[in-house]
Amino acid sequence: MASTLDDGDEVEVQGSGSARYTLSRQGRVYACTCPAWRNQGKVIDLRTCKHLRAYLGAEVEDARVGPSGPRPAAGGGGGGGGGRKPAQAKETAPPILLAHKWDVDMAPDGWWMSETLDGVRAYWDGESFISRLGNRFAAPAWFTRGLPEHPLDGELWMGRKLFQRAVSVIRSGDAGKEWKQILYVVFDQPASKSPFEARMDEVRALMGKRGPEFARWHEHVRCDGFDHLRGELARIEALGGEGLMLRRAGSKYEIGRSSSLLKVKTFHDAEARVVGHAPGSGKHKGRVGALEAQLPDGTRFNVGTGLSDDERENPPPVGSVITFRYQELSEDGVPRFPSYVGVRIDAVLPPPGPKKQPSRSTSTSTPRSTSRSTSRSTSTTTSTTTSTTTSTTTSTTASGSSTVTATGAVEMTLGGKFWRVEVKGTKYYVTFGAKGSKGQTRLTECGSEAKARSEAEKKAAGKRKEGYR
Repeated sequence: MASTLDDGDEVEVQGSGSARYTLSRQGRVYACTCPAWRNQGKVIDLRTCKHLRAYLGAEVEDARVGPSGPRPAAGGGGGGGGGRKPAQAKETAPPILLAHKWDVDMAPDGWWMSETLDGVRAYWDGESFISRLGNRFAAPAWFTRGLPEHPLDGELWMGRKLFQRAVSVIRSGDAGKEWKQILYVVFDQPASKSPFEARMDEVRALMGKRGPEFARWHEHVRCDGFDHLRGELARIEALGGEGLMLRRAGSKYEIGRSSSLLKVKTFHDAEARVVGHAPGSGKHKGRVGALEAQLPDGTRFNVGTGLSDDERENPPPVGSVITFRYQELSEDGVPRFPSYVGVRIDAVLPPPGPKKQPSRSTSTSTPRSTSRSTSRSTSTTTSTTTSTTTSTTTSTTASGSSTVTATGAVEMTLGGKFWRVEVKGTKYYVTFGAKGSKGQTRLTECGSEAKARSEAEKKAAGKRKEGYR
């Protein structure tokens, strides 16, 4: 006999063999801790599994998400905002341009700068909005009125620091007039073969006086150099913004990740899977103190900063994918000063790797402000691996340990981690991370080649004492 799950309820059920799983409900999201539910690529309120179907009944689940997963199409999105389809799955993801992260050694002069928006990426295919994963967002007809029949690339955005509120409206099937809080901010026209400047003019004209009511062009400014970039980044972040995007002048629209589009941020962001809820203490006693999160490589850490009181009472369920912000990675690959941003509805993570427990460097304290990612004269953290060439040379001491030379590099490993230092002129680069990954690179400017070589050798000696070889 079928049972029900009320909002906030949890129940344990028997799985295959000796396995037991927990079913839970948070609003529209019905979750299960089984791998089949956790590893689905659908948005979380459209997921189901055999345990939910057995407990709630196949008829209930068919009505909620459809016989094979996503809900069947509902009525059209009329002017009143009622009777619309929730997000629908498509067979393929849209052909969109993706960014690399900016390398501090690359001069930004002449590139186009724009603010990075903390909204939901949305590809307009001429009929509807499509997410990065290929899910269709059900916007009301009055919201999309005036948009062209050809593709646009942009972001469904509510405002700075309102990412989670925007997500709740965009993925809802009954948001109605709440869509009036959303703007479709357009930053490109994918089908055009013209250079970026021409595409920019075309979209600006489209968004003119008679353009769509809820869409606008995303303004870009020419960058004059490092000082201009630093100043603009500081201004945007002071306003609560995410960071900046850099677009190469004259570039064509490319499909996939391209060096013609670069992301510039003081803090990095990433996705992780929720694997548990750590109980709170003090003022948070009786509710969630932190989310227990896991990266695809198996690294585990806690995210306690950034959660609202409501989110501590009703946290993202186990298995959901979250976005978090962090300052840098520790040498064990653990995010430092992680801060919760929100649940992702347009991201899928691969199944988790082997479990790696947090190291002592894991922290849930409030991130400290820093501008290292834009400074040429201070230590800088980026996610771009410093490349080495086959001509790199090292010398070897009597003990067999490598010593850094003025033009060389040395790489050492310990367990599943690697560590590399390389001297380039007056700078030295330290790259570290899990074996097989790109790792994370820190750049330090020393002022002279001799000092760079000396500091790099000290770093290498310290890693040998830790057991790296």
